Amino acid sequence: MPELRKDPISQRWVIIATERSKRANHYKSSGPPPQAEPKFCPFCSGNEDKTPPEILAYRPDGSRPNTPGWHIRVVANKFPALRIEGGLNREGEGIYDKMNGIGAHEVIIETPDHKQTMATMTDKHVEDILWSFRDRILDLKKDRRFRFILLFKNHGEAAGASVEHSHSQLIALPIVPRNVIDELRGAKDYYDQKERCIFCDIIRQETASKVRLVSENDNYACITPYAARFPFETWILPKKHGPFFEDSQKYEFEALARILCDTLRRLDKALNNPPYNFIIHSAPVNQAYHDEDYYHWHLQIMPRLTNIAGFEWGTGFYINPTPPEEAAKFLRELEIRD
Repeated sequence: MPELRKDPISQRWVIIATERSKRANHYKSSGPPPQAEPKFCPFCSGNEDKTPPEILAYRPDGSRPNTPGWHIRVVANKFPALRIEGGLNREGEGIYDKMNGIGAHEVIIETPDHKQTMATMTDKHVEDILWSFRDRILDLKKDRRFRFILLFKNHGEAAGASVEHSHSQLIALPIVPRNVIDELRGAKDYYDQKERCIFCDIIRQETASKVRLVSENDNYACITPYAARFPFETWILPKKHGPFFEDSQKYEFEALARILCDTLRRLDKALNNPPYNFIIHSAPVNQAYHDEDYYHWHLQIMPRLTNIAGFEWGTGFYINPTPPEEAAKFLRELEIRD
């Protein structure tokens, strides 16, 4: 019997379509095409002059900016969705509202090695990537025009990556997006009713029952959410309550790198290097209100194994043919080598 499940945070319903079920071991991405030497990649070491000037770089050898020798490199997106220069100039046009497309759009080039993926990198290298995320957020938060900073990764062409070389992106916005407002509102409604954080309650329940638990360490839990929209959707949640990713301490970044690498390696092994998106959900910045009590930052990973079509667009419902309990069990029982 199919199930309708309600996400307790967003109040969004999903359909767990057990009658059209695909078992967890039925998913295998075709994987990327055989690795050939790229004809040209602007993100590879030696091509620094083919990107905008670097905003941040970790250079263990102390090399000059915009030259080889970097470990991680951050540049402005060459084709930005938003521009950082100028004022917002909010105005009305009849019943409509508009403003200038002000924001920041940056690319975090995660490695000089074209063939590396986040799943094949060392835990330490991924930790350094997390530090670069933090450094850029802390810098952009100083700009009082910005209200929300999104960090995300598109891995694979089917997930929206236009460049194969491993990279993440950051976009700073002058508004808080509707999806974020809905998540904040759902978390606040729960807190107002129970005086507890819903994410903390989810962590307690999932680590106790272990039905949807993929893995955990002292600082983080990785779960498949109860109302998962997609097969093998996973969340990584810090056990310590806090609204801002960028407020994490060194030991927390070390632990996050370990569980993130472990999760990506499990997905890699289970699904043959699938395309995926990951998103860091962190609280809005430069806001007058405070969300420290009820919001809890977290990271979502969504493999792209099914297509969104007319039903999903027309209703806002998602159909997931694989129960998250089965996906969690399959991932949990995989043997992974560091």
